Amino acid sequence: MEQALAFSGNLFTESAASMLRPFLALLLAACLVMPPAVRAQTAPAQPLTATTGTKPAAKKPAKKVKAARSAAVPAAETGPCSLGVISAIGNHFEVDKFGVTVFETEVNDVSIDAWGLDDLVMARVRATTGDAGVRKIAVPKDAFELYYHPKSIFSSGPRVTLPGIVRNITANANCQRYLVVTTFNGKIPGTNLEVNGIGTYNQGIGSILRHSHLFANIQISMIDGQSYETISNFGADTGSRLAESMRITEDPLKKLDNADFPDPPAAASNSVVLRDRIRTLITAKLDRDLPSYLKAQ
Repeated sequence: MEQALAFSGNLFTESAASMLRPFLALLLAACLVMPPAVRAQTAPAQPLTATTGTKPAAKKPAKKVKAARSAAVPAAETGPCSLGVISAIGNHFEVDKFGVTVFETEVNDVSIDAWGLDDLVMARVRATTGDAGVRKIAVPKDAFELYYHPKSIFSSGPRVTLPGIVRNITANANCQRYLVVTTFNGKIPGTNLEVNGIGTYNQGIGSILRHSHLFANIQISMIDGQSYETISNFGADTGSRLAESMRITEDPLKKLDNADFPDPPAAASNSVVLRDRIRTLITAKLDRDLPSYLKAQ
């Protein structure tokens, strides 16, 4: 029986093989005549370089080139400096209220950091000079504190002068000259009432007969960059103040409506009217006086 089964299995294997041979032959023939493009699709090759026969190196993403710091610095800040500009107007705005007697006097100091008055000075100087060789000098905090609020003459220590302050803050600037804009204490015309720096005042009797005004007591000084001596101001301050004192009518830029006078005083810092009016007043003063100081540049 087992011999019969073995014989039958061999017979079956040979029969199956004989039936498959024609199909295998046809398949082999088909492969031989298959177009090269079709054969390439069946086994995609890895890309090779033309010279080395190896895979090309993966390209690294290009690094973002950081802009050079000097590109963000104006040329006038890095090149030769013929004129250094120091503005010490600061961020103080005085709000004063005067009555008939000294007991009715109110003086308040309000911070106006956002008004940018020192930047305004630089802008007007550049507009006058064309920005050629002009450099803004950074002013350290409280650098002019003792200049505006000097100690008693009987106190110990050296006296603080404007040339001395300029020398201290321009050690590495190397400018030929320094134009310095500061404030001063002035008086209301025809009175002994003092108004300091930049601000506004309201004056009168009671709550009805009152009038309001703006003031911008600013002055320009020119300091030599080598000797740090004060250079003549060409009579600009004297002439402008004399002309102002001889005015028959009040400067319209200084007139302020009572409704715009800040009440309470702290409201001044957020007043768009006061900010714009003061900037206009300072601009007019600078544009009038700067040419006299800069004509020798």
